[in-house]
Amino acid sequence: MARKDLIAGNWKMHADHLEAIQMVQKLGYRLDPADYDRVEVVVCPPLTALRSVQTVIEADYLPIKLGAQNVHWEDQGAFTGEVSPPMLAKLNVSYVIVGHSERREMFGDDDAVVARKLRAVLGAGMTPIVCVGESLDQREAGVTEEVIGGQLHAALDGLDAATVAGLVIAYEPIWAIGTGRTADADTAAAACGYLREQVRGTWGEAADEARVLYGGSVNPGNVAGLMAKRDIDGGLVGGASLDPDKMAALVRYWV
Repeated sequence: MARKDLIAGNWKMHADHLEAIQMVQKLGYRLDPADYDRVEVVVCPPLTALRSVQTVIEADYLPIKLGAQNVHWEDQGAFTGEVSPPMLAKLNVSYVIVGHSERREMFGDDDAVVARKLRAVLGAGMTPIVCVGESLDQREAGVTEEVIGGQLHAALDGLDAATVAGLVIAYEPIWAIGTGRTADADTAAAACGYLREQVRGTWGEAADEARVLYGGSVNPGNVAGLMAKRDIDGGLVGGASLDPDKMAALVRYWV
């Protein structure tokens, strides 16, 4: 089955709801129907902007999918400051990022938490973008595959093949996130290919359908080399996604 490439913009803690409205409108102006035919486009604004961006997408009939950056694993409860999967689903959120390294490192999202969040996202009818990645020390120690393979299996353990086939997996080396450093195309492709083979080894043909993204300082200057690698099905984009011109350039380059 052919996999449709995906570009997801993770806006992180940037843009209030008014700025977010302008950003998604500008992105919509810069993309043509043919762009959406080739690439699935996702924006993941901060929580306070989700409703505003949803309204623009629906009012302007933009073929842009809405994503969220985080979620709690419970549907409701005394969890001050958290947001539940059903709350996101009611906003027509399609994708939810789980296991981003910033969540793992700064907020204690260990493998068990990532697994719970992933299942909660699935249970609410949304698609997880499950992130895995190694630190610079781990890469230099030669344990990249051990680390990312362990994170992948911890998140997906117990899921059936049909479910895994619909997932999005993002390889995001920690040493390349927001640092300006980027894994070269061969390095990124090797890691993405390894993740796909890990899926194949446990879930068989699901590996042909699950999409594997690269995340780590993706920008219009390096996207051409990355896009040439068949095991890379798109990008989880940070800083460049805050600029509608750069985001549009990425979408148009990823063919």
